[in-house]
Amino acid sequence: MSSWRPQRYRREALQSGADPAIVDRATRTGAYTTAQHQNRPPVLSLRHLAHLADVSYKLLRDVVSRRASDPYRLFRIHNRVTRGGKRYRVICVPNPALSRAQSWIAQSILQTATPHHASTAFARGDDIVSAAQVHHNARWLIKLDVENFFESISEISVYRVFFSLGYQPLVAFELARLCTRVRWRSDIYKKNPRWRSRSQGHKISAYTTEQLGYLPQGAPTSPMLSNLSVAAFDDDVDAIATEHGLRYSRYADDVSLSTPRSSFSRVQAVQVIRKVYKAMVQHGLSPNRGKTQIRPPGSRKVVLGLLVDGPKPRLTRKFKSRLRMHLYYLNRSDIGPAGHAENRGFDSIIGLLAHVRGLIAHAQLVEPEYAGARLAEFNKIVW
Repeated sequence: MSSWRPQRYRREALQSGADPAIVDRATRTGAYTTAQHQNRPPVLSLRHLAHLADVSYKLLRDVVSRRASDPYRLFRIHNRVTRGGKRYRVICVPNPALSRAQSWIAQSILQTATPHHASTAFARGDDIVSAAQVHHNARWLIKLDVENFFESISEISVYRVFFSLGYQPLVAFELARLCTRVRWRSDIYKKNPRWRSRSQGHKISAYTTEQLGYLPQGAPTSPMLSNLSVAAFDDDVDAIATEHGLRYSRYADDVSLSTPRSSFSRVQAVQVIRKVYKAMVQHGLSPNRGKTQIRPPGSRKVVLGLLVDGPKPRLTRKFKSRLRMHLYYLNRSDIGPAGHAENRGFDSIIGLLAHVRGLIAHAQLVEPEYAGARLAEFNKIVW
């Protein structure tokens, strides 16, 4: 998108007959936003946002006021169950109009923001190989997980992100409301002091609510906002890592710390875990204790599904075995794609094809030579 130009804005606004005093205030506001980043678009009001995103102003107003019915469609995705872990996660899909507004916010505003250097997910250019490379030659590896990561981030944290990006308080508040969801018909959260709204008696009466919103997993804005919202947590964990001679990275809710030193000890690892747990609580996050791991020398070191005990990330034996199994049965004349799709529970041969091709594409990112050999086998399959 083209950068905002204050002179052009002023000229066109005055030519349209706008009040010069209002034009002056709007120009100063826009200039303040673009001073933070030249490609960050000013948003002067909710109505201005509706124009920029090409959505209904009434729809945005209803979402911000929390007066409309829930604008999200919910469904569950089952998780691989771990000790103490949830069996499923809830995905919240915004309605088409809200999704369009959120997509504009993500692409036009959030893409201009810079996340913490330890954050390796959801930003342009991020990939799991680069993220895992941080921990190359790991001898000790500590892995932690944040429970209900997206749902732990409140609209207050989201407001602070937009305010820090150069938006005026009211606009930052409205942007935060558009990117968060309240827990409809949830008495548990209504009774939790942390989720009680502080906007009681808001100067815009329609914006007064009882609950604080949270980041819904499934909204286009949530991935980038989650990273930007926990930058202070990343700072604290990065300091803990530096204190103990560790390397730190976070991929969404996956926290990894490692060292190439064999002299590190389990006692030190436990100390680090306690400090990271404390940092989580201080920033409104909760550790998923069932997923905490200490991997000492001699054990497998896996970060984001890749082995990191060598100079470069590598595919795991389990991954290679799975890909080899698919290619073996797909190339057998007595089984082939139709039989293998049925045996493995795929709905269609096309779905199986896409799955195996995706595994090979993943392998190409990590071990290109190995992937080339598997691709040659794949190309022999009679689909």
